[in-house]
Amino acid sequence: MDWQLQDAKNRFSEVIKLARSQGPQTVTLRGERAAVVLSAADYDALRADRPNIVDALLGGPAWDDEMLEAVEARAKTPSREPVF
Repeated sequence: MDWQLQDAKNRFSEVIKLARSQGPQTVTLRGERAAVVLSAADYDALRADRPNIVDALLGGPAWDDEMLEAVEARAKTPSREPVF
């Protein structure tokens, strides 16, 4: 269902109830789609099986021994003076 922004603001609890029972509710601004109100269940279904940024970064390829040694051998201090 489409809601004009002012109507969605004035009847927000109804928008939420309908999103939970009938599916996504579209909010328009000056006749253009501006937002979609989803139930928490619909949102969770969209997010399912999508890695977050931490999972994506940690899920990269494993480092071999040579790479690990190179990282461990690097200097522990900055290679140049800080710029102020």
